[in-house]
Amino acid sequence: MFFEVTGRSGPARAGRIETSHGTVETPCFMPVGTYGTVKAMDPALLEELGFGLILSNSYHLSLSPGMELVRGMGGLHEFMGWNGAILTDSGGFQVFSLKELLRVTDEGVESRSPLDGSKRFLTPESVVETEVGLGVDIAMVLDHCPPSDAPRRQVEEAMARTTAWARRSLQVSRPDQTALFGIVQGGQSLDLRKRHIEEICGLDFDGFALGGFSVGEPPEVMHELVAALAPSMPADRPRYLMGVGRPIDIVLAVASGVDMFDCVIPTRHARNGQLFTSAGPINVANARFRTESGPPDPLCDCSTCRRFSMAYLSHLYRRHEILYSILSTTHNLAFYKKLMERLRLAVMEDRMASFVEEFLRKENSAR
Repeated sequence: MFFEVTGRSGPARAGRIETSHGTVETPCFMPVGTYGTVKAMDPALLEELGFGLILSNSYHLSLSPGMELVRGMGGLHEFMGWNGAILTDSGGFQVFSLKELLRVTDEGVESRSPLDGSKRFLTPESVVETEVGLGVDIAMVLDHCPPSDAPRRQVEEAMARTTAWARRSLQVSRPDQTALFGIVQGGQSLDLRKRHIEEICGLDFDGFALGGFSVGEPPEVMHELVAALAPSMPADRPRYLMGVGRPIDIVLAVASGVDMFDCVIPTRHARNGQLFTSAGPINVANARFRTESGPPDPLCDCSTCRRFSMAYLSHLYRRHEILYSILSTTHNLAFYKKLMERLRLAVMEDRMASFVEEFLRKENSAR
C-alpha cells in the first residue's frame, strides 16, 4: 500500500491510497459490508457510485462462511465479485458489542459464536492470519475497546492490552499487498489518548486508526478529542476514524485531519426509512410523501432521484418491498460519496474553513 497527501487546508488533508485493487482518493467513506455484502447493493452498483474501498468484518466472516472456504474460492474479492479494495475490521468492536458472549484475557478473546454457540478463541496472531487468508488489502489489528463510561483504570488496562496485541500482530508474516493498521484507544481522556498515540504510532504500521468513538459518548466530546488528536498522528500515514458516520461528524473530523471513515448509518438508515438530502434528512414514512411527485432530493443526480418519486418510494416502503431498500440505499450512499467529493474539493482549493462554516449554518437551520 502507498499513501501520499496531495492537498491541505489547515489540518484537513486530501490524498490517495494505492492498493493492489485500485487507487482510493481521500478523504473517503467506506460502505460497510460486514458479511461480504453491502446490504441491498450489487457490487457493480457500488462501483458505478464511485466507491473503491469497502469494509468487511473478519470476525463474522470467520464464523460464516469461514476463512478457509473464502480462500478456496480465490479470496474475498473473487468470492463477493468486488473489484475494488477491501478493509477488514478485526473483531475488536465485537469485544465491546458482544461482551456477553466474550471473555477477554491478555492472551486473546475467548468467545462463543452467536450463530451456533461454538467456542472460539481470537488472538492477535490468528486475526491477522485470517485477514491474510481472506486476501484483503487493509487489515485492522485486534484491539480492546472499553465502554465509553469505563473507569480510568479499565481504560488503561485496555490500552496496555491493545498495545501488546499490536506488537504481536506486527510479527505475523503477511504479503506486501496486505497493509496493517494499528488502533489507538484511550476512552474519553485526552491525556490517555495522547499517551496511546505515542505508543501505537511509534510502531511500524501502514496506517493508524482512532478506535473507541461513537460508543455512547456525547458527540461534542468526540469532536473535541478528534480535533486534538488527529493532527498529532503520523502525517505520512492514513488516519482512520472507525465507525463514525453522521455527516456532521465526518465534516468536522475531515477538518481535523482524518482521512478515512466507515459506518452503517447510510445503509441502515435507508432501510429504516431515513434519506439524507441537501436540505437535511427526511423520513419516507411521513404522510406528506404519499402524494409527493418530486424526487427525494432535486439537487441529487443519483439513479433513484433521476427516476423515482417520493410517492413511489413511500409506496414501496409501506409495502415492505425489497426494491425500496435498493433504491434508498443507492440514494444514501450517493449522498455520502458526493459529500466526500465536496470535502476533497474544499481541501484542494484551500477553503475548508468556509466549507465547515457553511455546513454548520445549514445544519443548524435544518433543525
